[in-house]
Amino acid sequence: MTGGFGRQDVNTRQDGGSNRLDDAARAGWLYYVAGNTQDQIATTLGISRQTAQRLVSLAVSEGLIKVRVDHPIANCLELAARLRSRFAFDLVEVVPSDPNSSSTTIGIAEAAAAEIERRLRSPTPIVMAIGTGRTLKAAIEQLPPMECPQHKVVSLTGNISPDGSAAFYNVIFTMADRVKARSFPMPLPVIASSPEEREMLLNQPMIQPTLALAAEADVTFIGIGDLGPKAPLYEDGFISESELKALQKAGGIAEIVGWVYDREGRMIEGITNDRVSSASLPSREKSLVIALAMGERKLPGILAAANRRLINGLITDERTAAALLASV
Repeated sequence: MTGGFGRQDVNTRQDGGSNRLDDAARAGWLYYVAGNTQDQIATTLGISRQTAQRLVSLAVSEGLIKVRVDHPIANCLELAARLRSRFAFDLVEVVPSDPNSSSTTIGIAEAAAAEIERRLRSPTPIVMAIGTGRTLKAAIEQLPPMECPQHKVVSLTGNISPDGSAAFYNVIFTMADRVKARSFPMPLPVIASSPEEREMLLNQPMIQPTLALAAEADVTFIGIGDLGPKAPLYEDGFISESELKALQKAGGIAEIVGWVYDREGRMIEGITNDRVSSASLPSREKSLVIALAMGERKLPGILAAANRRLINGLITDERTAAALLASV
């Protein structure tokens, strides 16, 4: 295919100014519209393959070519880029929404599992901190069996329910069943009975190294729980109805590993926060803290966590991503 682009037409031009852009436009059209290979472009225009490659690249860098991907995933990629820019996220993944599903895990659990697996397959040793919750548990359950003794996996939160049983949505043991890495659980109640008990428990010699390890995490995966009438902390028995109402009255809208915060991302003083035995979130300056969250009920919590930079990574769906961008 020549399309009127003879080799003399290009060879007789100078390399500067608009003539160079004309050549780039021709090369770009041949590549992106006509579907020519770079070798075919070189033959058509009478130039070397290297020059053809440079011209195609120039067409893109100068904005002469506008590429539109005609696929639903393109919207997800665009939303992810906008979220990354708006909130200065270090990692964003947006998955397609299922209009017929009310699930708060489908799609993002699979994406989170892939991200966790990718990091665990790295030969370079890392410390991975793990929170708790339904979405994170759904993600961990999709991990394949893996041998990665070079890594350390540490729980951010306690694993004991108020009745003394194992907390169902604490995922460190589920992960240990699938991933052969050194695991560091937090053998504590999720919420202590008093501030004094909390201090006593956290100062135990066997707990201090786990807290120190959590603070050094290279990457952290957490869920965000809402504080509405069906708040996970309440439904799972960690706080009473009166405590839930007190937290709501104090402005609490969401929680991360038990820490309740308001619409500004500020931690609520007292009530249950002075009894939470979870580790603090690792520094967002040194660690990548990725939230797995989607859905209307979690939207205020995600927005507050992003604005306050409690998190610097997010895996969500396109409906939630669009709503986040519309909220700012």
